[in-house]
Formats: sequence, structure tokens, C-alpha cells
Amino acid sequence: MGSSASKGSAPAAAARFRKPSWRDPRLLVGLLLVLLSVMGVVLLVATANRSEPYYVAAQDLAVGQRITREDLTTVDAHLQDSAERYVPGSRDLQENAVVTQRVARGELVPAASVGTADALDRTPVGIALETPIPAEAGPGSHVDVWVAQPRPTGRGYLEPKKLVKAAEIARVDTKDTALGGTGGVTVHVLVRQSQVGPLVDALGNDAKVTLVLDVTGGGS
Repeated sequence: MGSSASKGSAPAAAARFRKPSWRDPRLLVGLLLVLLSVMGVVLLVATANRSEPYYVAAQDLAVGQRITREDLTTVDAHLQDSAERYVPGSRDLQENAVVTQRVARGELVPAASVGTADALDRTPVGIALETPIPAEAGPGSHVDVWVAQPRPTGRGYLEPKKLVKAAEIARVDTKDTALGGTGGVTVHVLVRQSQVGPLVDALGNDAKVTLVLDVTGGGS
């Protein structure tokens, strides 16, 4: 009887240790799980390394400037968590969009730098100068605006006063003469609405306006 039981268990043991066939459902399920796992890793890596187009300033963009697609170019970049801070190249610019923060040529365009005119808290005012500004002064740097009013007698000027502190330069326009020299420079400075009237009044009354480089870069 013991011999008969031993003979009966031999086929069962052989079945347990038999090499699985490719038609075995357990093998197919295992292969499917491995394949899905590999595909998941591949998709995750591809998504993590995917680049998207973003707008880049094709030229210096000054505050208050109307901005169009002609002022921009695009570049593919992988920004990860900071992506929402910049304007994607797939997005159309809003109508009548203006620059609210200066963007230098070649820089990615921050989303906070594009808005509407009513979002501006500063206005560019052009100041024509007879003397060149310091070489260190340019778009993005800050200057103090000093104003000296003409004397009532018409001869000379009163003591100069600082009208605007640390005004940011938005743009510098240089006028060339026919002989190739410099005929003057107009500096566009950004001032707050409350400062526009006094500055325009000074310019209209032939006051002497001088720009002094502000190395502290403090707010006006």
C-alpha cells in the first residue's frame, strides 16, 4: 500500500516541478506586469526630461512698452517647478499687452513682467540732457533726478533739489549729428504718478535737470 501511494505521488511532484510553458497564464501575467513596469519608468523619465517652448526677449523690453510677438523669440527649456513663473511659447499674448517689469535681451519672459497698462505703477518720462550720462548708467540702473529752477531774474539757477530718488532707467536714446558726433541724449526714467506732474512742470519751465547715478538702487 505504501508502494502504491508513492507511485501515485510521483506524477504530482513531477507536475509541480515541470518547466512552465509560455502558455501558462501565470507566466503571461508576470511578463505583462514587468512590461507595464518598464513602460511606466520610460514614460516617467520622458516626462521629467521633456522640454517646452518659452518666450525669450529678442531685444531689451522697457517698462510701459507695448509688446508683440515680433519682440520675442522662443527657446526650448526644461524648467520643472519654476515653469509657471515664465510665459510659455504656446500661449498667445493678450491684446494690448505691455511690459510691467524690464526684461533684458536674451532673458526668459517672466509671467509677472507682462500685463496691461492699468497695472503699471510707474510711468516713463523722457529727460533730454545736454551732457552724457555716466558710462555705468543704462537701462535697469537707477539715478537720482536733481532739478534746479531758473532764478526769477532770469540769470542762473536756484539751489538744486532732489526731485526723484533712485528712478529706474527704462531706455536711453542717443541722437547722432550729421558729422557723426553726439547731439544729445534722452533718458527715459520710470517715476510714480505722483512724481509725473512736478517733473513735467520742471522740464516745461526750463529747469536744469541733472541725473546722478544712485549706487544704492533703492526704490523711489
